[in-house]
This record gives sequence, C-alpha cells and structure tokens, in this order.
Amino acid sequence: LAFRAITPQKAMADIEESLFATRLEPLGVAQPVFITSLPRAGTTLLLELLAGTDRFATHTYRDMPFVLCPLLWDQLSSSFRTRDPLRERAHGDGISINTDSPEAFEEILWKAFWPKKYRSDRILPWTIQDRDAEFEAFYRSHMRKIIALRSAGKPGREGWRYASKNNANISRLPLLTSLFPDCRIIIPVRNPWDHCHSLLNQHRRFTALHREDTFGRQYMEWLGHYEFGAALRPIDFSNWIDSNAGLDPDQAEFWLTYWLSAWQSILAVASPNVSFLDYDWLCSMPEAGLTVLSYAVSLEDSSLLTHRSASIRSTAKYSEGDFPHIPKSLLSGVRTTYESLLLRCDRSKTGA
Repeated sequence: LAFRAITPQKAMADIEESLFATRLEPLGVAQPVFITSLPRAGTTLLLELLAGTDRFATHTYRDMPFVLCPLLWDQLSSSFRTRDPLRERAHGDGISINTDSPEAFEEILWKAFWPKKYRSDRILPWTIQDRDAEFEAFYRSHMRKIIALRSAGKPGREGWRYASKNNANISRLPLLTSLFPDCRIIIPVRNPWDHCHSLLNQHRRFTALHREDTFGRQYMEWLGHYEFGAALRPIDFSNWIDSNAGLDPDQAEFWLTYWLSAWQSILAVASPNVSFLDYDWLCSMPEAGLTVLSYAVSLEDSSLLTHRSASIRSTAKYSEGDFPHIPKSLLSGVRTTYESLLLRCDRSKTGA
C-alpha cells in the first residue's frame, strides 16, 4: 500500500513540513554530498564510511516504506520499532545490514517528480533544462528532514550535512551542480574488468531472485533500483541502447558497452564539484584513500575516516585478458577511457 501511495506521501510531506517547522528551522542544507557511480563501484562502502562519522545524515532502512514523509513515519513507527542483527544483503557480496544501516532511497524522490524519465526499458538522463521549482523546494526540505532525524540528540546537529548514495545521479551531474553550487559529488572509479564482471554476476543473481520472488522485483522497481535482473533499465547515455540493439545483458559485452557509454558521458560533463576516487587504490592504500576522501567532502578531521582503514581490503581480480570474445574496438575504448579516468582521480592530498 505504501509503495502505491506516492501522491498521498507527497501531500503528507507538505503537512509534515508545517508540523515539524520548529525542529527543521535551525537546519540548513550546506555542502551536500552525493555519492554516485555505476553500481558495483564501491558506493555502498563510501556511504557507510561517511555515515559512520556522525557528521553526515543519510537515509536508513528505517525510513521505509514512507520515505517521502520520514518524520511522520519515524513518529508513527516508534511504538513498534525493534533492533535486528546484522545480516548479509541480497547482493551476496559480504556487506551486512540491519534496519539502522544507511541505504539508497533518494531515487524515490526523483521518480515522484519525473515519472516520464523512466521508460519500460531505459532511464533518460536529466539536463539543466529539467530544473523544476517545486522539486527543488521539496528536495531541500527532504534533506533537512533527514538531517533532523539522524542528528537528533547528537552534538553539533546544526553542522550536520546531507549525504546520499544514488547511482542514478550519474545521469544528473549538471543539474545537481546547478541546484547545489556548493555540493560535493564523489564518483568512485573501479577498474573496468572487475567492475563489469561484478555487474554481470549481479545481473544474473538478481534475474534468478526475481524469477522466484515477484515482490522482490516490485520492491526494487518502487525504490528506483533498476540496475539488475528483471527490473533492469539502464541509463540511456547518448542513445547507446538503440545504437547497440541486440546486446544481451546476460553477456559481458553488454556491460562493457554500458560502462564505456556511461563514463564517456560523465567525463564530458564533470564539473569542479566532482571528485573522482580510484576505488582500487583506496582498497590497496586505504589510509591514503580515506584521507583524499575526507578532503573531497570537506571533512575537517580526516581521522574520522582513516580510523576505518584496517577494515578495507583489496578486491581486484580480473584483467582485460579475462574478456577474450569482446570486439577489440570496444576493449580499446574501455582501456583508453579508464586511463583518462585515472588521470582525473585525485591523490594530491597524500603525495601519492
């Protein structure tokens, strides 16, 4: 019922803003942080790291299912709230979650205001011309609500900042920087061979899961998580989908083509607000990588992140040679684009 009540949720969000005006009034939306990339690039790790500093407010699983009116839902659900143990998430990738874990729910807002962007087989990118005053007011108000929830009872709450993980935000980079000129956009870059292998594996995994669990697919679609399985709707950067009609998402060539189209588009529009972070370097040199991340998000005390360095492990396994049946022109394009991305990754704060 909640999933299908998007219009009532928007109306409740307006009422909520009035009801909690005193609580929201001292909170601002300065320097929001947007973590984004193609899925499987390390965005969940970065979100968890920032959420763990007690400086950034993020969505958590507790915000479900009334994500658009989080303060009302928090008040209503408090009487039957429980704590649950950590358990591995559906991706089967070793990341453990519970109801207090940060999660990517921001896409629900974008879906509520731009339903026509979500076609049956793809998602259309946004441009600066898509600016909408009603959405901007709603978005800013929603950020303040999330800050109010996560900072409640904690010191320095007026200085807390909003942070989100939303992979689809790679299709909105110019719009985000237009809406929030002081924002920080963090885009982790994973080597394409590991990255595409992981994308293919997750697509096959979720295809099987969705075949057995219809609600699982509906749940992902309602959240706007169209990355894998029967719910797959790739972002159509530069009309790459029609230009490559016939590619099968059950094959590596599809994901390498998607990878190349996405990163070429990102490189073409990335502004100074964007910080590219070499994910493989972060995993191999976590303390240095977390120091760079702290500068990128304007976190004054880098030790709030670097104390987690021992928990990060290197994951690189694959190379170009593991993709023997891919057209040479595609492999060359991927290789060249990856080299360009690495040149944009900042290591200057560490001397690396």
